[in-house]
Amino acid sequence: MKLTVTIVVVLATVFLGLIDGYDCKLVQFIFGDSLSDNGNNNRLSKSFAQAALPWYGIDFDNGMPNGRFTNGRTVADIIGDKTGLPRPPAFLDPSLSEDVILENGVNFASGGGGILNETGGLFIQRFSLYKQIELFNGVQTLIRDKIGDQAATKFFQDSKYVVALGSNDFINNYLMPIYADSYTYNDDTFIDYLMETLGAQLTVLHGMGARQLMVFGLGPMGCIPLQRVLSSSGECQEKTNTLALNFNKATAKLMDDLSTKLPNASYKFGDAYDVVNNVITNPSKYGFDNADSPCCSFGRIRPALTCVPASRLCKDRSKYLFWDEYHPSDRANELIADELIRKLGFKPINQTDTAPAPSDD
Repeated sequence: MKLTVTIVVVLATVFLGLIDGYDCKLVQFIFGDSLSDNGNNNRLSKSFAQAALPWYGIDFDNGMPNGRFTNGRTVADIIGDKTGLPRPPAFLDPSLSEDVILENGVNFASGGGGILNETGGLFIQRFSLYKQIELFNGVQTLIRDKIGDQAATKFFQDSKYVVALGSNDFINNYLMPIYADSYTYNDDTFIDYLMETLGAQLTVLHGMGARQLMVFGLGPMGCIPLQRVLSSSGECQEKTNTLALNFNKATAKLMDDLSTKLPNASYKFGDAYDVVNNVITNPSKYGFDNADSPCCSFGRIRPALTCVPASRLCKDRSKYLFWDEYHPSDRANELIADELIRKLGFKPINQTDTAPAPSDD
């Protein structure tokens, strides 16, 4: 009799442990644009924003295009790797399943996407943040059906969340006169519009379980090669940089407000503007030779929207800040990731069971 009871207890413990395996697996859910996209847009057949051509992915895995808009890793890849989190597959990855989600999370990021639904309309197909949240809602339904409401609630509340959008709302919306937002708003009221929208979106995510969330700030987007060619002198567009700085300031305040307002929310703002700006100002100090033009370029014909098979590559990709007209190189992404890890005090997940501790910055 005692042996039977012991066996039952052991089996029950093992069974509960399997259920707890779903609960305790720490994964991340990523919402973003082309800076975080790892394959979604490559599976949107009508999208004009794809990283499907050579030489994208040349320094990643097998060297073939994989949907990342860079030669190697994204900032989200690197932060996850250095903190021990699995790399979440793209939402449109054909191999995505409930078990894969429970083990790795999901990446919903989409090139050309923005905080606003109207942003990036010229790209035809892309996921706005609202659409990404809608897709996340569908994922939640799958997981609840798989492991039950209680375990699913804990799983989603324990997970990490990254939101990294905003640059397209300026570059592929407000700063382009073909969009109504460019003449409906001024600089200040447009940022107010973005904050109102983003605040509502992050509140929805909180209602879906997001408790530990980081929003990436914008870099000096007036200094990307695409913006420099708008100037006859090739200098940075200071108006665009000012918009990025004001967006960052407003977003940092929004994160503080939401962390105070929403129960158990730990919402952080990740700002790497200064470190990127420092590289642009003094590239050699950081080991770069070039901080104003793309490594992958189509000769003198600029701006080419993406790398193309006929593009020329720089001799040393680790020495270039920018990969193409829009996006940082793998080396630059590592610099940005290291700065965010430092500022936010991220630690490997096996060294802490709580949210990242704030740094002194």
